[in-house]
Amino acid sequence: MNFTWFGSAYDPGDVPYRLTVLVQITGSLVLAAGVSRAFHDGDLRVITLGYVVSRTALAALWLRAARSDTARRRTALRFAGGVTVCQAGWIALLALPDAARLPGIAVLVVAELAVPVWAQSAGMTPWHPRHIAERYELFTLIVIGELVAAVTVAVRGAFDRHHGVGPLYAVAAGGLVTAFAMWWLYFSRPAHTLLATTHRAHRRRFGWAYGHYLIFASAAAEGAGLAAYADHVTLGPAVPAAGVGAAVTVPAAVFLTAVWAVHLRPHQRTAAEWLPYPLTACAILLGTWSPAPALATGALLVVLIAVDSAARR
Repeated sequence: MNFTWFGSAYDPGDVPYRLTVLVQITGSLVLAAGVSRAFHDGDLRVITLGYVVSRTALAALWLRAARSDTARRRTALRFAGGVTVCQAGWIALLALPDAARLPGIAVLVVAELAVPVWAQSAGMTPWHPRHIAERYELFTLIVIGELVAAVTVAVRGAFDRHHGVGPLYAVAAGGLVTAFAMWWLYFSRPAHTLLATTHRAHRRRFGWAYGHYLIFASAAAEGAGLAAYADHVTLGPAVPAAGVGAAVTVPAAVFLTAVWAVHLRPHQRTAAEWLPYPLTACAILLGTWSPAPALATGALLVVLIAVDSAARR
C-alpha cells in the first residue's frame, strides 16, 4: 500500500528506481518463502529478512524523493525515517523471548500503520485518484483469484481421495459463486469518484486505504476457509462442523461488511440501498450452522446482488 501511494506521487521510471523495485520484489519473495517456517516452527528470521529488505528499499525511494522534492522534503524524510525505525524494531524483535514476541508484533504493526499518517501530517504528497483506485482494484482481483485457485486445489485433492462427491460439489459451487459475488460487489461502484471528491480529506482517505486491509485479508481467508471445509468433508471432523463452517462464513461476512463500509456506503443515500448489506452479513453468519455453509454463503450474496440492482434501478 505504501508503495502504491509512493508510485502515485513519484514514479520516475529511471534505472535506480527500477533496480530498487527489483530489490523490493526480491524481499517479497524471501518473505513468502519464510511464511511456512514462521507459522509451523515459530522461526521469524526468514520472513523478517524479506520484509526488512523490501521496506528498506522503499525507505531509499523516499530519500530520493526528499532530495528532489524540496517542497515536500519533510514529509518524505518522515516516511524514510519512520519506515527505517520500524525495520530496526522488527530486527530487534528476533532477540525477544517467545512470550514477548506477539505483543511486540502488535506494537510494530501499529507503528507501521502510523508512519503514513504521521508523515502526511507534515504535508500531503501528490496523488492521482484514478491511479490509486486502479492499484487497489487490481490487488483485489489478485486476491480473489487466489481464492479461486485455493478452492480449485483443495477440491481437486479432495476428489482424489473421496468418492462421495455431493458435499464437494456444494463446496466447489459455493466457492465459485462466492468469488464471483465478491468481485461483483466490489466493482459495483467506481472507487475513483470517491477519492476525487469526498475522500480527498486526510481522515476519509486514510479510512478508505486502511479499510482495504480487511478486504484483502478476508478475501484471502475465504479461500483458506473453503479449502479447510473441503478437507473437513473428506478427512473427517478434526474440529466441530460449526467451527469449519465459521471458516467459510466469517471471512465472507467481514469482506461484505468492509466493502460496504469502505467502498459502497458513501454512494448510498436511502435505507433501501444500504440496509440489505448488514442484514446479509448477519444471515451469512447464521449460515455457519447450515449443512452447506459455502453454498449458503454464495446464495445469500447472489440474493444481495439482485436486491441491490433492483434498488439502484
